[in-house]
Amino acid sequence: MNRPEPENRDLFAIADLASEFGISTRAIRFYEAKGLLSPERVGATRVFRRRDRARLILILRGKRLGFSLRDISEYLSLYDAHSQSAQVALLTDLVDKRLALLETQLADLQTTIGELKEIRKLATERMAQHA
Repeated sequence: MNRPEPENRDLFAIADLASEFGISTRAIRFYEAKGLLSPERVGATRVFRRRDRARLILILRGKRLGFSLRDISEYLSLYDAHSQSAQVALLTDLVDKRLALLETQLADLQTTIGELKEIRKLATERMAQHA
C-alpha cells in the first residue's frame, strides 16, 4: 500500500516518526515527557499530527545545532503563541550566544592542534637525532 509523503499526511504513529527521522521511539517519548511534544491519545496509542511532526523537526534541528532542551522549549512556546517578533528576537539571541561559544571552542581547538603539531614535530626530530 502506498502511503502519502509525510508532509501530506495528517496522522502519524510514533514508529512512523521514529523511522522517518532516524531516532528511537524512546527519544520521542522523552521529548513528550519534557513537554516538547503533546500527541493525542487513542486508548493507549499516541497519535501525532502534522503540528507534532513540525515541532519534532524543530527539536531535532535545535539539538543538532547544540541548543539545550530548555532553549528549544522556550523557542517552541513562542512558536505556539504565534509571537513572531518575540520568536525572532529569541532565536537571534540564542544563535548569537551559540555562535560565540562555537567560535571560542574553534579558537581553542586551533590552538590545541597547533601545539600538538609542534610536539609531534619536536618528537620526530628527536627520534631522527637518536636513530
